Amino acid sequence: PSPVQLIVQFLEQASKPLVNEQNQVQPPPDNKRNRILKLLALKVAAHLKWDLDILEKSLSVPVLNMLLNELLCISKVPPGTKHVDVDLASVPPTTAMAILLYNRWAIRTIVKSSFPVKQAKPGPPQLNVMNQVQQEKEVTENILKVLKEQADDSILVLEGALKLNKDLYIHTIRTLDLLAMEPGMVNGETESSAAGFIISSEEMQCQVCYDLGAIYFQQGSMNFELYVNAREKFFRTKELISKIGSSLHCIIDERRLAGYCQACGVLAPSDNTSSPSTPYSQIHSCLRSGNYQELVKIFLEDNQTPTLPVQFKQSVLRELSQKAQQGDAVLDEICFKVCACNSVCDVMHGRPVGVQFSQLFLRPTKEKIDFLLEVCSKSLQVETASESSKRKMAYFLKNLCLGLEDLQLVFMISSHELFMALLKDDERKLLIDQMRKRSPRVNLGTKPITSFYDIPASASVNIGQLEHQLILSVDPWRIRQILIELHGMTAERQFWTVSNKWEVPNVYGNVILGIKDSLTRDLVYILMAKGLHCITVKDFVHAKQLFAACLELVTEFSPKLRQVMLNEMLLLDIYTHEAGAGLSGERPPSDLISRVRGYLEMRVPDIPLRQVVAEECAAFLLNWRENEYLTMQVPLSLVQNNPYVKLGQLLAATCKDLPGPKESRRAAKDLWEVVVQICSVSNQHKRGNDGRVSLIKHRESTLGIMYRSELLSFIKKLREPLVLTTILSLFVKLHNVREDIVNDITAEHISIWPSSIPNLQSVDFEAVSVTIKELVSYALTINSNNHSWLIIQADIYFATNQYSAALRYYLQAGAVCSDFFTKMVPPDVYTDQVIKRMIKCCSLLNCHTQVAILCQFLREVDYKTAFKALQEQNSHDAMDSYYDYIWDITILEYLTYLHHKRGESDKRQIAIKAIGQTELNSSNPEEVLQLAAQRRKKKFLQAMAKLYF
Repeated sequence: PSPVQLIVQFLEQASKPLVNEQNQVQPPPDNKRNRILKLLALKVAAHLKWDLDILEKSLSVPVLNMLLNELLCISKVPPGTKHVDVDLASVPPTTAMAILLYNRWAIRTIVKSSFPVKQAKPGPPQLNVMNQVQQEKEVTENILKVLKEQADDSILVLEGALKLNKDLYIHTIRTLDLLAMEPGMVNGETESSAAGFIISSEEMQCQVCYDLGAIYFQQGSMNFELYVNAREKFFRTKELISKIGSSLHCIIDERRLAGYCQACGVLAPSDNTSSPSTPYSQIHSCLRSGNYQELVKIFLEDNQTPTLPVQFKQSVLRELSQKAQQGDAVLDEICFKVCACNSVCDVMHGRPVGVQFSQLFLRPTKEKIDFLLEVCSKSLQVETASESSKRKMAYFLKNLCLGLEDLQLVFMISSHELFMALLKDDERKLLIDQMRKRSPRVNLGTKPITSFYDIPASASVNIGQLEHQLILSVDPWRIRQILIELHGMTAERQFWTVSNKWEVPNVYGNVILGIKDSLTRDLVYILMAKGLHCITVKDFVHAKQLFAACLELVTEFSPKLRQVMLNEMLLLDIYTHEAGAGLSGERPPSDLISRVRGYLEMRVPDIPLRQVVAEECAAFLLNWRENEYLTMQVPLSLVQNNPYVKLGQLLAATCKDLPGPKESRRAAKDLWEVVVQICSVSNQHKRGNDGRVSLIKHRESTLGIMYRSELLSFIKKLREPLVLTTILSLFVKLHNVREDIVNDITAEHISIWPSSIPNLQSVDFEAVSVTIKELVSYALTINSNNHSWLIIQADIYFATNQYSAALRYYLQAGAVCSDFFTKMVPPDVYTDQVIKRMIKCCSLLNCHTQVAILCQFLREVDYKTAFKALQEQNSHDAMDSYYDYIWDITILEYLTYLHHKRGESDKRQIAIKAIGQTELNSSNPEEVLQLAAQRRKKKFLQAMAKLYF
């Protein structure tokens, strides 16, 4: 017999009841024979290494319950003792392990009982067998009832086990033999830490975490928060498995664990953004939030690269259909779109289209056809698809046409590029015959035409349909084919005017519209316009295809347009890198940098140039720290003729000189003069009707090399922190120069700029203030953790009397450079000026206790302000609960005097208690006092941050 059969036999013999002479059933006696049989059963289980997977698979619940109860008994667990009351850390390791094994089995049995069980086919009816089965079923149900009642205790026992940091042991055949001996012969060996199989703490925690995760997951349907607990336990199990590897005593079904983790990721998605979200969790999130458009997008993407099971997609559609039947009309359209995605996926995999698609398609509309064709196009890549897939899609579209009665809808399908690519000429003719038989009223032609059958309509309808396709298409080859067809129908139209959305810069338009051949003119104009539109919507892939086709076309006849397209493709490559790899800090390829330099050095005459290309090139070189090139190698003529290159050169030179001595700041002075001129206003005098002369200020002055709005637009293309800090400090200095300024704004490197302006009245300081606000807001979108920029933002709020917002940004500046105040804030961040402004903010917000505490932060404690603040009785802060943050004995003594004078005995006791702390004793060494002050500083700032963040 197998080991498991031996366990059953031994336990059945040991638990066999006795029948006395009066035919009364008595419990099995506790004699030597029965004890030996139970011991043999335990030894067999020890031989199997107490593997619950093997034992559960082969033993019934009653037998395994009996076996584990015997293990508890032999492991010295007193009968009737609640396991939750046992301190696992203080009992012998084998006793602790026996308790854990029993409680693990208990919750595993509860979880297993919740799974559906396939009923075994009944054999021929045998009365004694049926009675035995029924009896075992009843015993099992009774045991399960008890286990479920004790489930909470079992969970608490296992949660407590996770806090154990020691290895445990479980009985072996040898330790069981020792226990069976007389107590005097054991000499306490089983009580020692070296008896039995060693189970490391990691192995034990791995098993317990997995089993706890399973019970939490099973209970999650009644309490959603338990899914979060399950997720934590399962992910902890994964960590431990990766740490301990394969283990004899820790066997986890990793496929089942992966399934649990995936399910938890959907039901209780983690806040951790670094962990990638799965399609399941995305779909679940969309259903919960009602973001159905995103749901359709996921189904579309899955059609391109199928990963979701068919059954899962059908279940989502069923859920949506149920919601739609409850009266949500919006979901009717979503149901059709999801069903369309599923049906096209079925077609591609050779499965029959479901009845639900036919039901939802009973009333076809133009919008439904458009979406269905979009799904088909995205699901089948004609260039790479197999012949089998193409045939399946062709049959689907052909049958779709045969099922439609509206000829306009049929034409939408038949004129679609996918349909024309999939069906051959002879198939089209065959379809014509089928359509004729079905509807004799339709006048179908047999001559070869662009569509596979004639529509009973005028030529203008055909032209309109083709123009519609021309507007929608972004495939260069298809655009060319449509234009050829259109020009074949009429030679009078200019098809580049079809859409008012097609815009080409004026500097290029004159050259393109000068092309004599009308077809070429339309094609070049439309390709460039569509490419520029794709760049606007950040569809860089299609933009590159359109520009490449346009470049290939113009290369044949126009060197001027060829250079124009090369310039536009350079700009496109800059955009592509900056929106992709550039965001993660990856340097651009050297080839791209060389092309940017080549553009700036270009000397080709009569080439139409867009200012934005030079602007992006200059910003690109600044962002990637090409300061050496901008300052030393860029051509002088370009600097003189292009304001963006000049500005870029001055910024690069200033940043390059920053670490240098004061006399090397010539570039900073030049940059200052350029920006001051841009921000200056031109004054004009005008005589009014009454004869008086009035002064007119023009906000957008033409005195500078560019308008202020253009300067702001250029700066917002920069991402390099040093460049942004430099230009910010310039504007801050310019803001502080004005004579009527009350509150200065602070910034890094502010000392490099001149301290005065000869013609102060000419500067538009209102525009300067607006520019600073816009620049610091933009800078914080680039890096919200730059303490220097945060201080500038706080100073701006302070200067405009927004004290709560100012205090929030002062605190944020300190938090980002001290790991949320777990370290000391550097003194160059929290200067005396910053602390004084924080004090004023608190004072004006009526938080007077905070004022007193902040007075301690100054290099010299401001007792006058602190005492005055504490005298205020109308304080909006937590008052005496802040006394623990005061370390200055003088302030604390003043508080005790103040509360005594007011008769506030409770608050006086709090102040006295704060004074009595040993670490504040003035006899302590200076280091101890410093540490006490620093600890209170950090705690106070953390408390403040919780109020304002």
